[in-house]
Amino acid sequence: MKKIILILFCIISSQLFAQELAKFTVQIDDERIDAPVSVSLDGINYNTDKGDLVLYEITKGSEKVIPSQLEPGYSARLWFVLKGVSKKNSTRKFILKLEDKKLLVEQKVELQKDNKNIGLSVNNHDILKYRYATIYPPVGINPLYQRSGFIHPLTSPGGEVLTRIQAPDHYHHYGIWGPWTKTHIDDRSVDFWNLVLGEGTVKFAGFLSETEGAVFSGFKALQQHIDFGAKGADQIAMNEILDVRGWNVGEKVWVVDYTTSLNSPLENGIMLNAYRYGGGIGFRATETWNKDNCTVLTSDNKTRIDADGSYARWCLVEGESGVKEGRSGILFLSHPANRMHPEPMRVWPLDANNGRGDMYFEFVPIRHDDWKLEPKQNYTLKYRMVIFDGEMDAKTAEMYWNSFAGNPKIEFY
Repeated sequence: MKKIILILFCIISSQLFAQELAKFTVQIDDERIDAPVSVSLDGINYNTDKGDLVLYEITKGSEKVIPSQLEPGYSARLWFVLKGVSKKNSTRKFILKLEDKKLLVEQKVELQKDNKNIGLSVNNHDILKYRYATIYPPVGINPLYQRSGFIHPLTSPGGEVLTRIQAPDHYHHYGIWGPWTKTHIDDRSVDFWNLVLGEGTVKFAGFLSETEGAVFSGFKALQQHIDFGAKGADQIAMNEILDVRGWNVGEKVWVVDYTTSLNSPLENGIMLNAYRYGGGIGFRATETWNKDNCTVLTSDNKTRIDADGSYARWCLVEGESGVKEGRSGILFLSHPANRMHPEPMRVWPLDANNGRGDMYFEFVPIRHDDWKLEPKQNYTLKYRMVIFDGEMDAKTAEMYWNSFAGNPKIEFY
């Protein structure tokens, strides 16, 4: 029997202390679903040793505990999830308290790590694994294809593996990753994706943080884009911080954020040249998906026939799978703050790979225009993946995009 989310209170001592910190409303502008929401804690004296933050939603005159999670930082924020559908033009009320009791959530996204991978799971059901150890190509294949720093496998809630690495037709394809292809460092071209050229690669360089909590769990990894063609020793052309975060929305779907921040330490920065490949988030699908059983739908109602090179806020990729529903899929969401949003895409057409129609998808912020990364400046691209079994319609995809596109209006009273 599947576990049901149980919110339990562990009373550390009899409740001798309770303090109301703030009341606020969340005003829903557009219909949302399973929406992570955050509220700023600036000006709120929450950082004491007198108790723990406990969030309540006010419903029909009563107070219901809502799991919440503090994210410290320059401006601390409290995160929680509006589970299910939140109707357009509706208002939800909350109260934040400091209490001498700790909220324990039985079901959460768990972080698991071994000597090769770090992974996210819910109730022992894998969501994804991030490979931080170097993986080598099969025996007899050029060792330049070795790589670290990518997501594989990405698994549906029903256990279907949706990603593929080192396909014989493209040994440099690695599940879900950020493949920057045509670039220039001064007057030299450097390709960090077509590894066999020997011009560059991407390497995992270390974990910056690992987080596990009631609302989200995840990690930040440093990835270095290495230029092999520099004078003297190899040089770092770009430092990338990859922030992967899994949200606690239950077991029916997985919601994962994939945020990449780039910074070039080079004296003159780096040029990311316009090309049909290169960018933010790329996806090589399972080998079982092809032109006969895999579909694409974008926010502009494009399909595999005409999606390539077009712009979209979201792209829905589905295919036949072995789960009881018979299909699985990933909804890819591009954030409005991203460069070139709505974002150009690379979608392999129906005759891709010598007519087999294999599936490759990518949001490509440099599809139509060059992008110069100036030295010692940060550039961020934000994406979200909704992984599911069964089918998803455009209305649901739009609700998920609304949930990602921006925080709803918060008003304190």
